[in-house]
Amino acid sequence: MGPLRWWRERSEQRQLQRLQRDLDPALWQQALGDWSSYGQLDARQRERLHDTALRFLLRKHLHPLEGVELDDALRLRVAGMAALPILEIGLDWYDGWRTLVFYDGPFRTRQQWRDEAGVVHEAVRELSGEAWLHGPVVLSLEDVRHSGKADGFNVVIHELAHTLDMRSSSANGAPPLHRGMSRADWARDMQAAWDDLAHRAERGEHLPLDAYALEAPAEFFAVLSESFFECPQVLHTTWPAVYRHLTDFYRQDPLSRHT
Repeated sequence: MGPLRWWRERSEQRQLQRLQRDLDPALWQQALGDWSSYGQLDARQRERLHDTALRFLLRKHLHPLEGVELDDALRLRVAGMAALPILEIGLDWYDGWRTLVFYDGPFRTRQQWRDEAGVVHEAVRELSGEAWLHGPVVLSLEDVRHSGKADGFNVVIHELAHTLDMRSSSANGAPPLHRGMSRADWARDMQAAWDDLAHRAERGEHLPLDAYALEAPAEFFAVLSESFFECPQVLHTTWPAVYRHLTDFYRQDPLSRHT
């Protein structure tokens, strides 16, 4: 370990100890008590999530836009939800960006896309969140409050899954895989699940995943990540091979925690 890294880690540890000393423990329940995934963690896992969440707050800048109120409980809610996906792979997976920007409600963005005929379209869309390469990550605070209801929706996990995806240089649904994971197997099984979801949508069937997943491969990975942590039984039943890949990638098995 080089001297600069040693100094940074020592400084972070001192700051972390101050935060832990000054933080009212009841705030964790206020921030995350309604989150089903948090409720499934055992005492040791909660302690590790708390530690990771506080380190997240030390490393990231949470920037509420004018008129947005971001109190301590909401900061812990964002950080706790951010901590779960990287709990077993490390907070360093969020390196490369620093800022989260918060809107009070859905934010509007002008987007362009090209259809199959080559025609370019443009429209203003309302989004719950958005992530850019090297940041920032933009979140609707309203949707942060509504996340984590065991219905597959979690805007924090969704947008931060994009940042994991972009560690391979672009958001394409294929994040860097750990040693021993097969990229060919990942691509094959993700494509099969994508095709299955598209066919179900075409037939008007009830979908096991939000149809927004079909917007692009990057959205497919982000929505799968939400489902993996929020309603793992549905994902495991529908596409067990995909569930296994996400278990290997996140190094977690959320289904084993759900009762």
